[in-house]
Amino acid sequence: MDTLVVGAGQAGLATSYWLSQTGVEHLLLERRPALGGAWQDRWDAFVLNTPNFSLALPGGSYDGPVPEAFMPRADVVDYMRHYAETIGAPVRTATDVSRIVPTDGGFNVDTTQGSWQARNVVLATGGYQKPKIPALSAKLPGHILQLHTDGYRNPEQLPDGAVLIVGTGQSGGQIAEELLAVGREIHLAVSTCPEAPRRYRGQDLLFWMMQVAQFGPEYGLNGLTAGQLPSPAARFMCNPLVSGADGGHDIHLRDLGRRGVRLHGHLEAADDGELVFSDDLRERLGVVERTFYQRMRPMFDAYIAAAGLSAPEAEPPRKDDWLPSEPARLNLDAANITSVLWATGYRLDFSILDIPVLDEWNYPRHQRGVTEHPGLYAVGLPWLTGHGSSIMAGVGRDAKYIAEHIAAR
Repeated sequence: MDTLVVGAGQAGLATSYWLSQTGVEHLLLERRPALGGAWQDRWDAFVLNTPNFSLALPGGSYDGPVPEAFMPRADVVDYMRHYAETIGAPVRTATDVSRIVPTDGGFNVDTTQGSWQARNVVLATGGYQKPKIPALSAKLPGHILQLHTDGYRNPEQLPDGAVLIVGTGQSGGQIAEELLAVGREIHLAVSTCPEAPRRYRGQDLLFWMMQVAQFGPEYGLNGLTAGQLPSPAARFMCNPLVSGADGGHDIHLRDLGRRGVRLHGHLEAADDGELVFSDDLRERLGVVERTFYQRMRPMFDAYIAAAGLSAPEAEPPRKDDWLPSEPARLNLDAANITSVLWATGYRLDFSILDIPVLDEWNYPRHQRGVTEHPGLYAVGLPWLTGHGSSIMAGVGRDAKYIAEHIAAR
């Protein structure tokens, strides 16, 4: 085979579209038994945080009647399957890649369905490969149910009692709302993922992010390009804390606190049921609330001005000084906490590679997705070239460049 694409989620399918356009023979290897990507792994009530208009895979942009709405999980999976059928993507499902070894002519790729040889290999396994769980989880008592959000499905899955959610990224915030709605008592360990308004100056947050990512460099606005990140570690920064549930809305941690959620600082230590949190909740909430206005709002405003767009005036930042008074120490049994949800994100896993191309963060060393090893490519990773590299609204641009590079070889 000329080119093997490992993974048939949004990154793999976008790559397949462009490989077909450039006439490159290829095959997608998908470990899951059915198409739909990692969206199949989300909880029952999951709803996309990005509006329907951002479903912009090449040759398959959303054209339905509600572009500003947010798709539930099952519809996202159906969209992915329909897209694969529409573009005629050559996919082999239930084929898990176990090892990729370089050869004189390219690569040998071992799978659960036999071995393949290919001149090119595209890694399209995404940035959410392995649940990341802190080491201190091993110090929690055995009778506490522990689940990563990757394994959470619905409130009925959890035993009676209070729930501790560790992390306030998009998953942590949305699951906290879901559990609160069914009357569960919730403790929430606050991270520094930034809050953001769902809508800003008349448009959804993602509308401005897509505009700046695609057209901002024309006006010298490069804040959403990978080259402007403060460090390589920033590739794994949190996405803004917003929700697509109930038509889309903001999530504010202080509001959750007023509604009864117990807010704590960063979970620092655990010793057989005794938990210790950082005593910096005031400062932590300040960072959460300021980041959008310090980093993203100026960029959006500059783009609107530079592009000469008409938009309503910006609303002033929220002023909110409410602060809970939870202690820095917590006993799980005394608080009747029976389950812990780790909303702590994912880590990259390229253990299938027998090729030394990974940096200290297990991220392939590359230029625009072209790795240091000839014929090996990566697509769909967070901040591969910019903020949109891992989402449907932006992955197609990277996939196009990679397909053209392969064709030129």
